[in-house]
Amino acid sequence: MPMKNASRIFGQYAEAVAADYLVKKGFSILDQNFRYKRFEIDLIVKKDQLIVFVEVKARKNNLFGHPENFVNQKKMRFIRLAAAHYLRIQHYNKAVRFDIISILGSKNEGIEVVHLEDGFY
Repeated sequence: MPMKNASRIFGQYAEAVAADYLVKKGFSILDQNFRYKRFEIDLIVKKDQLIVFVEVKARKNNLFGHPENFVNQKKMRFIRLAAAHYLRIQHYNKAVRFDIISILGSKNEGIEVVHLEDGFY
């Protein structure tokens, strides 16, 4: 299996794990892989009146750092732009939050899920 394909499959697996984790925490999934121009938001979830935009980062190991450390300023800016567009088209003007979910490990070795609420602004 080519490396890009394996990375894409692992990313999809991590997003599914994150979505399942959030549902178990009482969130409803509003959208997955929401795209605006060339920007993408992995998960958009809601709990009560709070909409949360979630970036999922996954790594099989932490040799080069924890997954959440790979959400850089540029990525945060792109997510904020896509979120603003989502809020506009949904006519939503209540509380929002930007979270990061870090997935470390693999299906075979076991995984660790870390949920960073207010991971960025």
